[in-house]
Amino acid sequence: MTARGDIIDYGGSVTEVAPNLGVKALLISTPSGFIGGTDNFTIDLGDYGCSKVHAIVGSSATTTGQVLAVATFTVTGVSAGVATIESSAAGTNVYNIVLFAY
Repeated sequence: MTARGDIIDYGGSVTEVAPNLGVKALLISTPSGFIGGTDNFTIDLGDYGCSKVHAIVGSSATTTGQVLAVATFTVTGVSAGVATIESSAAGTNVYNIVLFAY
């Protein structure tokens, strides 16, 4: 895996979708140069008031806003509140991930 570091520093974005559910739903979008199956990234959960993860789901936008394909994402670990995320999907695309954290 190629470690791309913090998702924000790498050019991606994180949006808190539903902050008051008991768990937080964080919508993460990678930059278009993210290579599934090769790259990974980190997210500092503390920036969103969290320290643990609950669930993760994702998709690959093969045609932005029009065509989505299922993509499998894994949180490979959380250390000091920083989660490392990687994908088993292949291809250079924008990947959209929903991470539920608390």
